[in-house]
Amino acid sequence: MTPEAAQYLDKARQALKEARAVAGIGLGEAAGRAVYLAVFHAAQALIFERTGKVPRTHRGVHAQFSRLAGDEPEVGAELPRFLSQAYDFKAVADYEIGPDATVPLAEALSAIETAENFVTRIAELLASRRKLRAVTE
Repeated sequence: MTPEAAQYLDKARQALKEARAVAGIGLGEAAGRAVYLAVFHAAQALIFERTGKVPRTHRGVHAQFSRLAGDEPEVGAELPRFLSQAYDFKAVADYEIGPDATVPLAEALSAIETAENFVTRIAELLASRRKLRAVTE
């Protein structure tokens, strides 16, 4: 794994830690935002590992991750889908207003579990590819 991909994964793990911490004190919106950042950074790790660069926008990361996921059976279709769904948490937390503009704590807690799976699967994929390269070299 490249050092840059490892740094993106470290950032993803830090965001997961933050999501768990703020959910623990009942802050659903902050937890939802952190969930999105965790999966966003994990997606960046895969993108960097495969292409050597990362798109500059959220939309670009989503599109590139979806394309790469199609070539990675281990990723599956659900991870790109969750990346898009998690963006909704960020959008609500950052941009929406009004009484319905909330991230319920129960949804944030469920999303944290999914995000942990997302980050773990990307980390395992990148680690397994590194081991495979070492064996074939």
